[in-house]
Amino acid sequence: MIHSQQTYRLFLARFERLLADSLFTILLLGCAVASGWLAARHDRYWDWSQTHANRLSAESRRILERLDAPLRLTIFADPQSSLARRIGQFLQRYLRERPDLEIRYLDPRRFPEQARAADIQIEGQVLVDYRGRREALTEISERTLSAAIARLKRPRQIWIAVITGHGERSIDGDSGFDLKRLGQELEALGFLARPLDLSQVEAVPDNARLVILTQPQRPLSPPEQTALRSFIERGGSLLWLMDPPAPQVGLELLVEYLQLDILPGWVIDPTARQLGFDPPVAATIGPGQPLTEGCKGPAVLPGALAFGLRTKPDWTLAAALTTSPQGWNELGALNRPLSQDEVIGERLGPLPVILALNRRLPGGAEQRLVIAGDGDFLSNAYFERPDNRLLALALIHWLVAEEDLPELPPPPTSATPLILSEQQRAFIGIGTLVVLPGGFGLAGLMLHRWRMRRT
Repeated sequence: MIHSQQTYRLFLARFERLLADSLFTILLLGCAVASGWLAARHDRYWDWSQTHANRLSAESRRILERLDAPLRLTIFADPQSSLARRIGQFLQRYLRERPDLEIRYLDPRRFPEQARAADIQIEGQVLVDYRGRREALTEISERTLSAAIARLKRPRQIWIAVITGHGERSIDGDSGFDLKRLGQELEALGFLARPLDLSQVEAVPDNARLVILTQPQRPLSPPEQTALRSFIERGGSLLWLMDPPAPQVGLELLVEYLQLDILPGWVIDPTARQLGFDPPVAATIGPGQPLTEGCKGPAVLPGALAFGLRTKPDWTLAAALTTSPQGWNELGALNRPLSQDEVIGERLGPLPVILALNRRLPGGAEQRLVIAGDGDFLSNAYFERPDNRLLALALIHWLVAEEDLPELPPPPTSATPLILSEQQRAFIGIGTLVVLPGGFGLAGLMLHRWRMRRT
């Protein structure tokens, strides 16, 4: 009798375990099926990567939000090819933000007429079509695609004249001194930045919305300086990038016309030491000043000069971007220990290094000028510094006064590499090879003993 009761209890215990395991398996399968059903009908996406490389930037999302008509993207590639699949996977980021986005595939080998009509040169190009305006992209990235969409949204292009012919910084030059990267940024925004040699024309063309003037290596002739002055008198906007030392040789007539107060010497800003400038012959413009919205750190103007706050009577000082309070204009030699000396006329900061001037024209329109005490901060060597780039774009936005001028995604940056010390590597190795396997083994042994006791 006792043996029968023990057998019955053992059978009942095994039956309960089998029933519990079966119910658990059924519930687990039910949860998996329900999760798949919900995932197929309710798409949700999270990007936990450090650089958020798998989702659109805030700038791209704002560009898409401003669209008021359907957007079509045509991928000229074999739909079954790996190239088409990779491009389609990338475009899913845009489709998640714009469910009405139309994406289609065309094999250029099967439809050569349509490929020629779209000016497709290589397989894998994407044709962007918005309101009948089209642009074919040879490079596929978030920055290029979002910039193309923004350009098609506002097809009217603004022409920017960049003064050349006297050894100025070139808008398409590759040296660190030149402004090619700025020119590429302007082109992405939809501007037409073109060189203008005033020795070849009598005046700045009327359709030039903005003139960029950098420090010439050879003086401009009086007629050329007069042409620039006439452009300003007509209401044109000017971005003038000066360089030390003062006075500005070859541009004296323009300095006199605008009545600029240029301080002698070079700007010394001790805070520039933290950015790798030693000696600190540079100006730093910290965030929180006008036109620095979005800047997280200081913009750097290496080898800058400073200004006084005096302006021409008919102009208003809209903003003055200054150095740190510790800066000064050094009048002595730069190859000796540097210190501020008020006796010889060196002024203690904050010193204005960028002036934003405006005035009302007779018709009611507003004219704007920006005078910067340095051109290096927009050069190829320094433009890729994030805060230099943001400051440059803010100045351009302010000068052209375009409310619908888009903000483009910043250039892609690589994730910060993970560098481990010897102790950290040893700790991870011991943890993965000893601690974790030992922990799992101990947990399994304890679970086995617990089950044996129950049975």
